[in-house]
Formats: sequence, C-alpha cells, structure tokens
Amino acid sequence: MDAVSNQKPISQQTDYKQWLGHIKTSFRQRQLKAAVAVNTTLLEFYWQLGGEIVEKQQLSQWGEGFLIQLSQDLMAEFPKIKGFSKRNLELIRQWYLYWNQDLAITQQAVAQIVLIPWGHNQTIINKCKVPGEALFYVNATQQHGWSRNVLIHQIESQLWQRKGNAVSNFHHTLPPIQSDLAKQSLKDPYVFDFLSLTDDVQERELEQALVKHITEFLLELGAGFAYVGKQVHLVVGEQDFYLDLLFYHLKLRCYVVIELKATDFTPEHAGKLSFYLTAVDRQIKTGHDNPTIGLLLCKTKNKVIAEYALSDINKPIGVTEYQLTQALPENLKSSLPSVEEIEQELAKELGDD
Repeated sequence: MDAVSNQKPISQQTDYKQWLGHIKTSFRQRQLKAAVAVNTTLLEFYWQLGGEIVEKQQLSQWGEGFLIQLSQDLMAEFPKIKGFSKRNLELIRQWYLYWNQDLAITQQAVAQIVLIPWGHNQTIINKCKVPGEALFYVNATQQHGWSRNVLIHQIESQLWQRKGNAVSNFHHTLPPIQSDLAKQSLKDPYVFDFLSLTDDVQERELEQALVKHITEFLLELGAGFAYVGKQVHLVVGEQDFYLDLLFYHLKLRCYVVIELKATDFTPEHAGKLSFYLTAVDRQIKTGHDNPTIGLLLCKTKNKVIAEYALSDINKPIGVTEYQLTQALPENLKSSLPSVEEIEQELAKELGDD
C-alpha cells in the first residue's frame, strides 16, 4: 500500500510522458498532412473554377454583373465559405490568367501552385512580374516551408535576381553536380539590410553584427547553411590564423569559409582564402565531407578581376558583394531618418500618451 501511495502521479512518470509526447507528435503530423490535403483540394477547385469563369466570360453574354450574381448564389448555398466573395472570385480569375500567360510553364506551375497556401499564391503573383520568377518562389516556398512574411522578404530582396550570380571557379574545382548546386547556393549581392551600420563599417564590426543577427543572416545566406563559429582558430606552421566565419552546408556536405572584406576585392584576398581552405581540408574536414568552399564577401568587386584571380586557383571559391541597404536614390537616402531619430520620435510619442 505504501509503495502505491509513494508512486509518482501518472502525468509525472517518464514512460507515460514519453508515450504522450509520441501521441502528440503523431497527431500534429496527421493534422499537417490533412491541412496540406485540404489546401491542395481547394486550390485544385479554384483552378478549375478560374478556367470556367474565364471561359464563360468569353463565350456568354452575361455582362459585368456575372461575378456578382455568381458570388451571391454560391454564398447563399455555402454561407460559411469566405472564398466565394466577389473579390475572391476576381482573385481566382486573375490567378488563373496569370499562370496561363506563359503556356511553356503553365503545366509545371499548376502541379506546384496547389501545394502552397492561397495567401502565398496571391503574394507571389502580385509581386512577381513574370511567371518564371513566380514559379521560382512557388518552388522555394514549398521546399523550405516559408511563412508569408519570409516569402515577402525574399521577393522584396530580389532573391530570384541575385541567386547563382556570384563569380566563382566552381566549374573547374568541383564535380559537375556539386558545382551546379554550389553555384546556386550563392547570391550576388547579399543584402544585409537588417543591420544598422554605416557604409564605412569595419570588417570586425560587420562580423560581430552578422553573428548577433545570426537568424536573419542565415535566412539571407539561404537554405542549407548551419553556423559553426566566428574567428575559428587554426594553427599552421606554428602560426595562428583565424577564419572570419565558418559554416557547414547540409546539402553540399562541406564546410564553407566566409571571409568579410569591407573594401574592394583584390586578387590577394582569393589567395589568402585558398590558403584557409587548404587548412580546413587538412585539419577539420573528415572523410565524409566534400571539399571545403570559400566565399569572399566584399564591399565591391570588379567582375573581370575576380574571374582572372580565380582562374588558376584550384580551391572552390566564390566572390560576391554585400549591401547594407537596398539601392535607393541618393536624394531619398538623405531624407530618411536615422535609427536614433526614429527611436527619439517613438519615445516622444509614448511620453505624450
């Protein structure tokens, strides 16, 4: 009797908590699968409806009041369904026409757009000028599970235009499959507009700021990058050397050394980074890892000089620029308030309230 009375409550017993955790995880997984299935079925219906709306408007003589009447009839039959408002019917029609303007990618697009939420779909077609760009963000959203806010950030920072643009020597330093993936993993330029830094920032300040905002930095680097450390210490020939930033890329299965240069690119930068890559390959890389890749982030670069500098280097290196702000006209830049001024105004308003 005493043994029973001294026993922990069921809710506190380890085996029960483990089993309960398993049930919760299993249910959440099924909830997610159900939500995806419902979303896909709904968007497949929207696509069919969009096509029929376009067809009826072209062939019938029902006039401009057609969508108003259709909305009223559908909402009367399905009063709890918000998707049958006149506005949403117009969006469904717009969505259908957007993807049908480029028949070369329509079939490919239809198989993908039904797999992401309706709100994401609307964001993409409203912010992307051409279907090719839109399809890139559809695939990326599905692959990485972006929230709508992350999706908006990626589009507004022009990820599609920047991805794969870095100058590199990957084509002759890496196997073809890894070379293509490595090239697509780099951007040019990288945009660090989440940092409150001036253009004349020093390299160490930039490094510290990026590590402080590591979540945003990893988002800008792209999927696959895992942070390892900053100022990583290596000893070569009894001398000390320090890597600015070290990452591991999960898809490439290799270490990535990032060197920050708050100046224009020079050929000497590539030579030094090549030395660091050799050191990492010999001291940190294991037999399961692919060759280490280097990325030089410079304030500016001359593309021709960068290509010349990398042509005879046998270590895989990419060279790209970084921006602390998105490009704005000088007259607008000068008129924008500083962070300090914004903080002062907010403090003043809060004080008045």
